[in-house]
Amino acid sequence: MFNQKPYNSMLYLTGIIITFFLVIILTSKKNKSEADKILALWLFFTGFHLILFYLHFNNEHIKFPFLLGFEIPMPLVQGPFLYLYTSALTNQNQNKKYSLLHFIPFIIAILLLIPFFGLSSDEKIDIYKNEGKGYEQLLLIVYITVIISGILYALLSLQKLSKHRKNITEQFSFTEKINLRWLSYLILGSGVIWVVVIFCDDPYIFSTVVLYLFFIGYFGIKQVGIFTNKPASENNETVVSALENIPTEPQAEKIKYEKSGLDSTELLAIHKNLTNLMENEKLYKNAELTLAELSQKLKVHPNILSQVINSVEQRNFYDYINYQRVEEFKKIITLPENQKFTLLSLAFECGFNSKTAFNRNFKKVTGLSPSEYLK
Repeated sequence: MFNQKPYNSMLYLTGIIITFFLVIILTSKKNKSEADKILALWLFFTGFHLILFYLHFNNEHIKFPFLLGFEIPMPLVQGPFLYLYTSALTNQNQNKKYSLLHFIPFIIAILLLIPFFGLSSDEKIDIYKNEGKGYEQLLLIVYITVIISGILYALLSLQKLSKHRKNITEQFSFTEKINLRWLSYLILGSGVIWVVVIFCDDPYIFSTVVLYLFFIGYFGIKQVGIFTNKPASENNETVVSALENIPTEPQAEKIKYEKSGLDSTELLAIHKNLTNLMENEKLYKNAELTLAELSQKLKVHPNILSQVINSVEQRNFYDYINYQRVEEFKKIITLPENQKFTLLSLAFECGFNSKTAFNRNFKKVTGLSPSEYLK
């Protein structure tokens, strides 16, 4: 019969090597962001847990009795790290001084295991050989807590990401490089791991974890600013700057407060100026136009301008600017001198920065794809 154990062992060892390689890259990175530091710690704890499992899988754990028991509470750090990493990436980690509170279940589990850690090496080994005899109730409590923690923090992380995406549509006319789509895959991947934890044995769980780490390494390297010392281009600098300037929760409360002080006459006057500015200067042709830049042109507070667009246009800033781009495209596509150009080149001329953004927004406005509209 085919023996899969050597291949699994190699997979786990590869996962350990890659994990600590990523930790080294992150810790040696200059100008590390808060998200970088959290990710480095997250990967370090994950790598240490993988080492403990690797020893157990190869029946080597008995040789290191001082490490026995440490693998039990380790899953309790996964959810908090995912949540804190998501919060840092989306600029929603305002209560940093309370961050350690998320690790209270992990600390409590460590404290409950102190009597076990105080046993002699032979006593620890004997308990392991008897599959945790005498500690069944504690192991069950920790297991249930691990499942609840993992699922809860995955949901909370998705909520943070959803809020981030809502925020950027109020501030930016582009979302392709700042919507953190890969992070949604990261969170969903975490959810998959917890499903595997519930229904499968350890070898399947840790095989899934290793694949998850491969995913972090691959997409993390591709993601702007995570495993690199600096952005590769000016465009990337704009993206990093955009992510750093996503409005925080206190700012959101400020928007609500300031909305109450604007009467309908002022609102319509600002909207008229906005319309004239769009018609005369066509600012929407700037692919990286932001609410802050537009409000500066109009000499009004960004929060006031956001209110004007939301109230009069019944759209957020992102949809409003891209509506202008679609309308401009519909005008220039009919001009004889433009027949020699491709649809995409004309779309770029109107301010779109990708084919995906063009097609999605065009269909959202017209109900048709660009090719269907032309027919």
